[in-house]
Amino acid sequence: APTPEIREKIDSAMRKRDGYDFQGARDLLDQVVLEAPDYSEGWNQRAFILFLQGDYEASLEDIERALALEPRHFAALSGRAIIFITLGRVELGQEALRQAVEIHPFLKERSMLIEPEGVEL
Repeated sequence: APTPEIREKIDSAMRKRDGYDFQGARDLLDQVVLEAPDYSEGWNQRAFILFLQGDYEASLEDIERALALEPRHFAALSGRAIIFITLGRVELGQEALRQAVEIHPFLKERSMLIEPEGVEL
């Protein structure tokens, strides 16, 4: 994180998320992206909360911001994949997931990849 204060807000938001206080987490992450707009993890964490709240479009917008700042952000790519798959856009989801796995081969979401017949991933 760019400052200890931003790190503490991220940590606090994650604790709230773990306690299912999604709105409390989102409120903190709204502050993070306002105070540190160039910090990709702030956008990614808020995207995750928005996903958990069912706001997939807003989540995708935050994922795009995170990826614009850090194109190799494998968690953001994985989040994009999960949203696309959830929305029935499987081909786009698989594309995003393959990008994430290229960066982080042991990504837990790797199991969601659809293997073409006769090709081992």
